[in-house]
Parts: sequence; structure tokens; C-alpha cells
Amino acid sequence: MDFELNEDQQQIRSSIREFAEAELRPHVLEWDESQHFPVELLPKFAQLGITGVIIPEEYGGAGMGYIEYVTIMEELSRVDPSIALSIAAHNSLSSGHLYLAANESQKRDFLTPMAQGEFLGAWGLTEPSSGSDASSMRTTAVKRNGQWILNGSKNFITNASFAGLAVTMAITDRTAGSHGISAFIVERGTSGFAVAKKENKLGMRASDTASLVFDDCHIPADHIIGDAGQGFMQAMKVLDGGRISIAALAVGIAQGAYEAALHYAKERHQFGKPIAEFQAIQFKLADMATQIDAARLMTYRAAAMKNYGKVVTKESSMAKLFASEVAVRVAEESVQVHGGYGYIKDYPAEKYWRDSKLCTIGEGTSEVQRVVIARQLLRQ
Repeated sequence: MDFELNEDQQQIRSSIREFAEAELRPHVLEWDESQHFPVELLPKFAQLGITGVIIPEEYGGAGMGYIEYVTIMEELSRVDPSIALSIAAHNSLSSGHLYLAANESQKRDFLTPMAQGEFLGAWGLTEPSSGSDASSMRTTAVKRNGQWILNGSKNFITNASFAGLAVTMAITDRTAGSHGISAFIVERGTSGFAVAKKENKLGMRASDTASLVFDDCHIPADHIIGDAGQGFMQAMKVLDGGRISIAALAVGIAQGAYEAALHYAKERHQFGKPIAEFQAIQFKLADMATQIDAARLMTYRAAAMKNYGKVVTKESSMAKLFASEVAVRVAEESVQVHGGYGYIKDYPAEKYWRDSKLCTIGEGTSEVQRVVIARQLLRQ
């Protein structure tokens, strides 16, 4: 086993870190307070390959692997987790779904421009009445006169307000349970398709989150992804990769929060010396660094397995569960190290803390991850 990034991967890490420090860091607080996602940076994201990290070059992507992908996610979220979240939803969910299951024509028409950064994508699975129980969705799609007609809604959809398209799951056969759910490509501007309520969130505020509404939304018959009834199974496979994204994002949050605490502990003086010289603070820093290292190793293991084409349901869920809960603990300890300054927006600790909590909820709660892991263990 090799625990080091190769030269190319180190260069990718360096270039993304440089970009994040120069282009994201100065605007973190501004974007957080205004709830603004910087779509104006889309050309720069595309130039760096960020909009098509794991998509092959033949479809306009950067043709990188999952090790490179988690490295990029970590470096972005180390500075601004909100930006990393939107990029993750574009790469691993909407683009990832198209790459997994779309036909060649769909990949050429939709995946290629997404990978090239012409627009970002959204992914519609969650509904107001179906979160963890995604198979109980109510959105329907009926085929009539050579078209699919969608009715229903999706909520908590990342990139919803500006996405060029939404890969959307809907029921096509209510009698077939999860095997009666299909996936569709719904383009922005389609009649009957609208963006509704934008959420006012605790954290990840620069990452756009809104609802999608389908009211007799007519889409072409060839906008179904794969065969009818395959959508839910496709979505579960997509989430295996998505959980690696969230694990990497969580590692980045924890790393950023730890670095902020370490820097503050060296600079802050109490009782005549830096607080970093007190054992109570040293133990906090030691625990933070150790937990981050473990979370990173679990995340990179899942990414490496994904590169090899292995089934990573258990490993991605383990990484997501552990890394997301580490992010919350480390971010909270970072606030504690900062003391009163950790509670105000002049210091980054409070934002890492607010942002971290979503990692234990999005793309499957910690409780759901434990269910997934247990099922995998019991099948052995």
C-alpha cells in the first residue's frame, strides 16, 4: 500500500489550494452572508477541471480518478465548504448519474457541456415527504402522446436555482415499489418546470439549496435515463460515489477548522504564554489531528476502491459516517480553542462549525449510514 500522493496528484492539490486561497478565501464571509454561489467563477472552475473531475476526456471531462477527486474536494472545503458542496453535487450526483446510466446521445448532448463547465447540474431525489425513505417519493411521470409528463416536487436540491438541468427521479409504475422509479433529464426552461422556495440555511449558505416543482412538465420521451424502472437502483449506485464526496468534504472542513485552531493557539497569549503551551489545548489539537488523519485514510481507501471498479457501498458509508462526525467534533473543538472569538464571524471557526453539521445529514444521515453498513456486514 502507498499512502502518498504521486507527483501529479500533489500538483493538483497544490493548484487547487492556490486557487482556493486566492479566489475563494477573500469572499467566504461575504458569500456566506449574502447566500451567493459564485457562478461567475464557472470558467475558472472549468479551466482547472473542477466541473468534470471524474468524467473522461471523450465527454469533455478532466479524466481524473477518485483519488484526485477527493483531493480537490478536500482542498475546496478546507477554505469554503459551501463551494465544495455545490461542486460535489454537480460532479458526483448529476454528472455522475449521467455518466453511469445515460446513453451515448445523452452523454454527448448533456454530460459533455456539464463537464466543460457550460453549466452546473442538480440532482432531484429528496421530497418533502421522503428523505431517508427515498423510495416513498410521490413525484410521478406518465407517458402520453410520445412525451413524459411529470408532476410533483423535490426539495433540498443543491444548485437548483441556476442548474442547467436536473436529473430527476419519478414514479412510472406505482405497483412496482422501488422498481417502479425512473430517472429523467429535465432541462432548465422546460414548460411546467420551476424553481420554488430557496432555503435559508444554518450553514453551507453559499451553496444554493431550493425546491423544484413539476406541474404537467412535458419532456421528450428520450429524456429518460436507461429503462423505465431503473432509476432508483441507479440512484443508489450514484450515492456510493456521492458519499465519498461528502466524506472528502468533511475531511476538508475538519482540516480547515484544525488549522484555524492551531494558528490561534500559537498566537493567543494567556497567563504570559501562548495557549498552545497548555496541555489542555495540546490534547485537543492532538485529538483533532488524529481523528482527521483516520477520516482521511478511510476516505482515500474508499476512493481507491472506487478507482478499481469495486463495490464500495460499505466503505463509502463508513468513510462518510466517520468523517462527517469527525468534522462536527473537530469544528466544535476549534470553536472551544478560540473561546469567545470562536463565536463571532471575524474568525473562521464558527462557520466551519455551522457548515460541518450538514455532512451528518446530506446524502444519507449518520443513522442511515449505520443501517447501510450493518446490512453489508450481515451479508458477509
